[in-house]
Amino acid sequence: MTQTSPSYQNVSANGASIPALGFGTFRMSGPDTRRMVKHVLDLGYRHIDTAQIYGNEAEVGEGLAASGVARGEIFLTTKVWVENYPHDAFIASVDESLKKLKTDYVDLLLLHWPNQAVPLAEQIDALNEVRQAGKARNIGVSNFNTALMAEAIRLSDTPLVTNQIEYHPYLNQTKVIEAACEAGLSVTAYYGMADGKVFEDEVLKDIAARHNRSVAQVVLRWLVQQDGIVALSKTVSEKRAAENFAIFDFSLSADDMAVISARAVSDGRLVSPEGLAPDWD
Repeated sequence: MTQTSPSYQNVSANGASIPALGFGTFRMSGPDTRRMVKHVLDLGYRHIDTAQIYGNEAEVGEGLAASGVARGEIFLTTKVWVENYPHDAFIASVDESLKKLKTDYVDLLLLHWPNQAVPLAEQIDALNEVRQAGKARNIGVSNFNTALMAEAIRLSDTPLVTNQIEYHPYLNQTKVIEAACEAGLSVTAYYGMADGKVFEDEVLKDIAARHNRSVAQVVLRWLVQQDGIVALSKTVSEKRAAENFAIFDFSLSADDMAVISARAVSDGRLVSPEGLAPDWD
């Protein structure tokens, strides 16, 4: 990872330069999405993450337009939903996403979850077709285990740049992270706050107090301080959005990093929807 300024950091992955801290919009209402996307761009965030299934791509687009930030300065990610994986539906869904987002390209387009009903080769071919058409600058996957990730990499004409997965202090994702790193991919971490569990963790509270930081800042710092990790933060609070962005002016010690990583437990996974989740590593 390369430090580009005191308040900014990018992750390099197979030719892509991805802002290490992104703003996620999962389960965010339209009005909140519109308001917060504009606000975080005003704060200095340059990475926005959405998805077709979130139902708020149009509001993301409105927030982008209202911000006044040049499109070329923003790293925009969306994800194709599993029902749209057949080729023609895939291409049409991407065009619809771009229309809603008020842009002619996204910086990163992901397959949202595995879907065995459509051959993976067909899914990857469609991703590559969209990229070749200039509608996506980079492509990748989300919620793939190591075997599926390896197969997706093998099938793709162009390098994949990320696997977006659940990752927080209670979930050991070493296998996926190491496999991604070996293939030149980043890992984009969602659910970093473990659905709020981190805020009740006395160990994390102690580390935060020693650094005069919030627990959220410590967890986000723990994520982005790891090589090749991009962290997504999400809040509908302007104050917390500013707090979450202020993580590039301090560091955690090796001991702090190890202690946080050691919080992982065998049943730490929170997101594993039936019918979508693969056989996890």
